Amino acid sequence: MKQMLLTPTRSLWSILLGDHRYHAKQAGNDQVHAWTLVTSQALDTAWRIAKGSVMLAVSFLVAALCYFKRLHLYLGRRLKWWIGYLQRKFKRNLSVEAEVDLLSYCAREWKGETPRAKLMRKAYEELFWRRHIKCVRQVKRDNYDALRSVLFQIFSQGLSFPSWMKEKDIVKLPEKLLFSQGCNWIQQYSFGPEKYTGSNVFGKLRKCVELLKTQWTEFSGIKDYHKRGSMCNILFSNAILEYKLYEALKFIMLYQVTEVYEQMKTKKVIPSLFRLLFSRETSCDPLSFMMNHLNSVGDTCGLEQIDMFILGYSLEVKIKVFRLFKFNSRDFEVCYPEEPLREWPEISLLTENDRHYHIPVF
Repeated sequence: MKQMLLTPTRSLWSILLGDHRYHAKQAGNDQVHAWTLVTSQALDTAWRIAKGSVMLAVSFLVAALCYFKRLHLYLGRRLKWWIGYLQRKFKRNLSVEAEVDLLSYCAREWKGETPRAKLMRKAYEELFWRRHIKCVRQVKRDNYDALRSVLFQIFSQGLSFPSWMKEKDIVKLPEKLLFSQGCNWIQQYSFGPEKYTGSNVFGKLRKCVELLKTQWTEFSGIKDYHKRGSMCNILFSNAILEYKLYEALKFIMLYQVTEVYEQMKTKKVIPSLFRLLFSRETSCDPLSFMMNHLNSVGDTCGLEQIDMFILGYSLEVKIKVFRLFKFNSRDFEVCYPEEPLREWPEISLLTENDRHYHIPVF
């Protein structure tokens, strides 16, 4: 009986103990699940926060990159504008540019296989190999460029005044033409694009001639070649001063034409180039020469060949011109005037069309 009583008891205890173990295991599982859930939620929250921070950082970085890209483009455009502005102000205003290699200039300007391009290349090669011209200075293309090319070389070489200018005060020449020779028609003189200046012409001419005298005196007194070159760069970047100097040269030419015309009227022997000048209907006297030719210089046209003769004669320089479009002909190299009266200094020009001139550098 006792054994029978104990057996059920053990069975009940076993059941109770099993229940307890089951509940304990279940509680442990619930606790593990709860920790797993909390950890998962924490990790999920942390990931969302980190993901948001990363996305925010990436968005900021992209925005910063876009901003700096736009800033770079803007600064690039502004820098390009300023470079262009400075080039226009300090380089492009220089009416006689720096020396460049002659053959490089030719290759850049005369490409292709047209007959004219081939002729020009051969002419430039002739200058380089046989005439020993290694460089060229480009001169601003306008209707003053012949006067500019000549005056630049006179100043850069430090040439002295013509002999006749040393004997006369050229500043007084405008009044001399009016009062001594009765040339009241000089009031119709045109300063390049200015068609008419009336009674003010004498004052303007006097200022122009005075500037020419001052500048010429200054340059001829400088012995250092490099200093003269630096001063030329300054002078030939000032359009206003240049304009006055070229008008002074035009007037000097007119004065010489008037002087020779007066000599011709008294039956004196005059240079052949002036006989040729006065034989033309459009320049039979100083007035017609001024009205039909000289007044247009600087405005609608440059110097013609006969004008180059007069310029060389007036300044007492021998102007040697290489006419490249006349290569392989007797007119390839010409001098103005052809037979200078004395041992005048020589300056050289080159032209591709008899309209625009550049300065060769030996």
